[in-house]
Amino acid sequence: MAAVAAFALAGIGVAGLRAANQGEDWRHLRVDGVPIQVVTPLAIDGPHPGVVVAHGFSGSATLMRGFADTLTRHGYVVALLDFTGHGANARPLPTDDAGRDQALQRDLAAAVGYLRGRPDVDPDRIGLVGHSMGAGAVVAYAASDPRIPATVAISLGSEQGRPANLLIVYGGLEFRIFKDTASAAAASGRARVVEVPGTEHISVLYSDRTHAETANWLDGALRGGPGDVRPRDRVWPGALLLLAFGVGFYPLAVVALRRRAALPKQPFPMVRFVVALVLGVGLALVAGRLFGWLPIAVANYEAGYFLVLGIVLGAAAYRGVTPASAGSWWWLLMLYAISAVVVPVHFGLTHAVPVGARWWLLPVVVLGCGVFLFGAELASRGHAGRHATVLVVAALALLGGAVLGVAPGFVTLVVPLLLVLLLWQAAWAAVLRRLGAPAWLIAAVGAVLLAWPAATALPLTAG
Repeated sequence: MAAVAAFALAGIGVAGLRAANQGEDWRHLRVDGVPIQVVTPLAIDGPHPGVVVAHGFSGSATLMRGFADTLTRHGYVVALLDFTGHGANARPLPTDDAGRDQALQRDLAAAVGYLRGRPDVDPDRIGLVGHSMGAGAVVAYAASDPRIPATVAISLGSEQGRPANLLIVYGGLEFRIFKDTASAAAASGRARVVEVPGTEHISVLYSDRTHAETANWLDGALRGGPGDVRPRDRVWPGALLLLAFGVGFYPLAVVALRRRAALPKQPFPMVRFVVALVLGVGLALVAGRLFGWLPIAVANYEAGYFLVLGIVLGAAAYRGVTPASAGSWWWLLMLYAISAVVVPVHFGLTHAVPVGARWWLLPVVVLGCGVFLFGAELASRGHAGRHATVLVVAALALLGGAVLGVAPGFVTLVVPLLLVLLLWQAAWAAVLRRLGAPAWLIAAVGAVLLAWPAATALPLTAG
């Protein structure tokens, strides 16, 4: 039944993702080294207005695809770019503010120039949409280019210039800085401001209100056509596809491990467990800074944090663990875990590390996460409650470190995703543990799922 349900969910998810592309023509190209996804409406003839859509820090063009779905239905040719150091853009993102801003402006100029050079785009009707870091970049660009008729800045964090015809959108649950920036712009009369209640920094991108306000603002200046808003056309089928992998993991694990007997739970003194966890978290928060040499922002700290925490937990709980066999088909589980990230890449749910550029980052981050999960498994000694405790405490401590300034501040936006991934790993670990899988296999499968988003979603920062 689980296998049938997994196939059904996957089929519905794939069909939904394909349906989201109806009425659109997608092209992937590079302009002056900038990867751009160009989306053209199929049902409208004549010169189109154009829009460049810019993502935020640690995002990518893929994160902003919902705006392409909405805006193409209003008659726009949409260019979604990957900023320097993000997504498929292998250029290193400068660490200094001036260098970073210059790189972002260069990327925007390439995308705007491309749209202006297309014969099916009116060069005088090109607008800009940006989120977070991208919001600041598009505001600065529009302020320096009077040919930009309209700009939409979502979650603008600071003043970046005074362009004409500016709309600022922010979520009601965002940090105070975004509301203060919007209020200051509204008070000066240089922008219209819209608050989207009940949304935070990421969910604001998938709100009907955000998309409706964006389309209406651009339509008023660029003369776009009528159309609906499609912020979640790819969200629900993507969720079904990921759920299919979660459900399908159980029957595959049963086949691969041949229903081995569950390993017996082993005693581990509670005091020793608590001391190891507290000591490990403290050392890991400090040691994470030592891994700043890795050319990948935020994930470099996470790799060091998890590696050290795993070493401390494993050392405290180690009692001569033998490399027990997991059956001759254990490699099927690893293949399945890898496919759980390859398929979303293929269907455009996310992006991968640029081919030929820093491919070694993924194994490095996998190693850190794998050591952590192995140490967590040894410390839990087969107890699901203790295992979950280690995972949750590790995530919350990481958040606390960011609040106290020990960990990078951007971790505050990463921890919610991290908690979801850890809960996913806890569920898979429970299945594998029940089927008699050894600790090393549980850690190996979980390391792929936990490390891959961290290594691929966060920007490269150095050559």
